[in-house]
Amino acid sequence: MQSVAIGHLAIRHTLEWETVPSLKIYFGELQVIEGNALAFTTPAIETALVHCRALFEFLGLSAMNDKKLAQRNTARKDDIFIEHFTGQMEQLRKITVCEATAPYTGDPVEAEQAFAYVIHTTNKGLAHTTSCFSKSDEASQLIEIAFRGVLTLMVNYFYNPLGMQPPDYEVKTRKRDA
Repeated sequence: MQSVAIGHLAIRHTLEWETVPSLKIYFGELQVIEGNALAFTTPAIETALVHCRALFEFLGLSAMNDKKLAQRNTARKDDIFIEHFTGQMEQLRKITVCEATAPYTGDPVEAEQAFAYVIHTTNKGLAHTTSCFSKSDEASQLIEIAFRGVLTLMVNYFYNPLGMQPPDYEVKTRKRDA
């Protein structure tokens, strides 16, 4: 979940940029890397996409295409899914498409498209060199929605039914003066 939270932070930053800013990374007081911010945001987003897809599948979702979700219907023998866990009252089950999109405060069709887009893109298009996620790119908006959504779904449908405290996955950040 923390990888998705870091990717969410990265995509939110890219959505604010007019131009790609510079980047400096320090270990303690020693600057060890400099370049542009894509050196952080691109791998953070790509890693988050992989983890996000895995969490959607864990919860019971798959993509019919890049716009439509379905319940997962295939599994390998050694895969671990939500239905392998027992909550406080009953065995957990795969979530439905309606349950997946219900927490989203916008149009449920948009949430479904965002979740399906992430699953489809990760399955079919991630293993190649990617370009910058630009502010005008609809895909960036869908990815942001999916990153936000999968974290909520994990808490609502996994941790809460198990009576467990969710891990502290939020990334600690602070505003900087421009």
